[in-house]
Parts: sequence; C-alpha cells; structure tokens
Amino acid sequence: MRTIPIPEGSPFGLANLPYGVFSTSGTAPRVGVRVGDSVVDLARALGDDVFARPTLNAFMAQGYERWGEVRRRITELVSGGGVPEDAVFAVDAVTLHLPIEVADYVDFYASEHHASNLGRLFRPDAEPLMPNWKHLPVGYHGRAGTVVLSGTGIVRPRGQRKGEGAPTFGESRRLDIEAEMGFIVGAGSPLGTPIGCADFGRHVFGAVLVNDWSARDIQAWEYVPLGPFLGKSFATSISAWVVPLPALEHARVPTPPQDPEPLPYLREASPWGLDIDLAVEWNGEVVSRPPYREMYWSPAQMLAHMTVNGASARTGDLYASGTISGPGPDQRGAFIELTWGGKEPIKVNGRERTFLEDGDEVVISATAPGPDGVRIGFGDVRGRVLPARD
Repeated sequence: MRTIPIPEGSPFGLANLPYGVFSTSGTAPRVGVRVGDSVVDLARALGDDVFARPTLNAFMAQGYERWGEVRRRITELVSGGGVPEDAVFAVDAVTLHLPIEVADYVDFYASEHHASNLGRLFRPDAEPLMPNWKHLPVGYHGRAGTVVLSGTGIVRPRGQRKGEGAPTFGESRRLDIEAEMGFIVGAGSPLGTPIGCADFGRHVFGAVLVNDWSARDIQAWEYVPLGPFLGKSFATSISAWVVPLPALEHARVPTPPQDPEPLPYLREASPWGLDIDLAVEWNGEVVSRPPYREMYWSPAQMLAHMTVNGASARTGDLYASGTISGPGPDQRGAFIELTWGGKEPIKVNGRERTFLEDGDEVVISATAPGPDGVRIGFGDVRGRVLPARD
C-alpha cells in the first residue's frame, strides 16, 4: 500500500478529488481521481469494473448515494495510506481523455454584465437587455459531437459572412472565445418530468471549465431569427478534470439580487452561485479575470428551466453558463467585450490585438475556495487555433 504525497497548497488535495479519464502506455482509458500530482486508478484501488470504462458515464448513472459512497471511500484510502502501489501514476506520465460521453449540450447566457455589454454593442439605441432576460435563463442547444478535450487544436471555421449586398464565404476573421463554467448531469430524468431547483444536487455530478469558441462574423450573419448555429457549433473545449459538487460546498455564495422575482419554478429558498475565480491567458499573458460569483442565474435555475417543459435530462448532459463577465473592463470573458467589438484593441505581448490569429493559444484556468483556506483547482482548458481547411 502507498501514501500519496500532496504538496502544500495543492489545489488537488483531499478537499477536491476531481475525476477524470486517463490511460498509460499500452492500456485502455479508464476512470481515475487526481490527488496532488498523482492519478489513482479507481478500478484497481476500489476493485470495481465500473471504473474500467472509457468514460465516467456508467459511474455517474449509479446516482447520488453512490457518488457519496465512492467519495468517502477514496478519502479513507488516500488519507489512510491505503492506496495499492500499482494504482498510482504520476499525472505527467498519463494521457488524459474526454471525461464523459456527452449526451446533449446546452449553452446559457446567464451573465447580466455580458448580456448588457453585447446589448450595448449590437443595439446602442435600445435597452441592453431583451424584455425576457430577467425572467428566464436564455440558452440554446449546441452540438454535443463537437465538445472536445482541453488541448485539442481548434481549426478555424469557415462559413457565410455578411457582405455588401450579398454574403461572402470564407474563414472566420473574428474568431473569439467564451470563458464559461460547465455542469455535468450524472443522474437523468424521465421525459415529461421537470427537475426542480431543490433537486439540482441529486442530478448534477460536477463542474468543468468550458471555452465555447465563437466565430463572431459567422454568428452575426446567421443568428437572426433563430440564434447561434455554425458560429458556435464547430468546437467547444472542456477541461479534463470534473470537480464533484461536494468539493464546491465552501464556494457557495448568494446570487446577485434577482429583480423582478422569478416565476415559481425558478425560485430558490436561498439562491446560490459559486465563488469561482477564472483567469484567461492569451499567448501566455493574462488578459482577463472573470468572476463566476457575478452570474445572475444560478446553476440550479438553469437546469430547472432546461427541463421545465418536460425535456428529459440524460447521464452525460453538459450545460454551460455562457460567458462569465464581471463589472470591470478586465473581467470580461470574451474578446468581443474585452476589445469592445474590435474597436478598442488590447496589447498582448506588446502587440495590439482584437480577435484570434492562427497559432494563438488560449488557456482558461480557475480556482474556488475550499475548507481551511485551501483553494480548489479545476486545472485548465486550453486550445490553439489552427488554420482553416478547404
């Protein structure tokens, strides 16, 4: 048996224990948990073949009570030095894989600051927010098949763009990012049965970082009247580690005041968000620090709205918050906001920049408060822009 060293201040200590899927040379992908700078093979450590699968889905489908039982058992093994020697691997020596088989993907628009900024950009002579915005979490259905693991190269998309008189076709010239949090449904719901806000914790397994890449010029031409399509469906990146909800208990904070009061199905006894600090790096330079605690709509309200019409939830469903932005100019989670539609370039490594060029790399990282002053880490979600393909 083995004791796993956890470096002082590690964001992957016993208070976190995030899940991921990994492989080693010559072995198939299977489920592991990160402890410090190590990965524990759960199939070997717990003797359960549900963790020998190439995704977390089978384990997540076992439900809320099972999630708690496994977390307690992992904590006991690690804290007691009872992890089998052959179940421990250095994190730098493994290959990480997409942690879930994505069932459905929904992206929301839950930041009042982001929505207001875009409203001012696109509709300068009108109210920034549309009349429905403070009554429901606005969202759209994305493409589950183009959700990719952090580190996957992002091929510059091509499509129609607004032209003089007639549209033009070609590669996106206004390629952007959106720094978001994503929530993964572990236990689904039957068709016709909504999930109430109070039941969020029994259905949602954990959280990941999300970069919802966006082609703003393609999006601008296509989105009226039905909303985003090709401008967003080409790639959505998520982080490799899924932070379980219990690890985020100390990060709970009240949401900003919601006025007017939401309709009954969106009301919570104590509306809560998460105190998560994100950082956006553009070619190695931090250009923004979006605060998730500023989000108007809570994760529970998003799930309640997503299912209130009777839509079923499935194991592996991913829904994201939409761009996270705060009130300050340096807290904007998309480059279209950060550069005010490209009119106010920012300096990156000494150069004035607006949107992404081929070869650019974006890295989004995040931490949240844990017990006794520790920080909970999500790792990062990164992607490098590759040239368009014919």
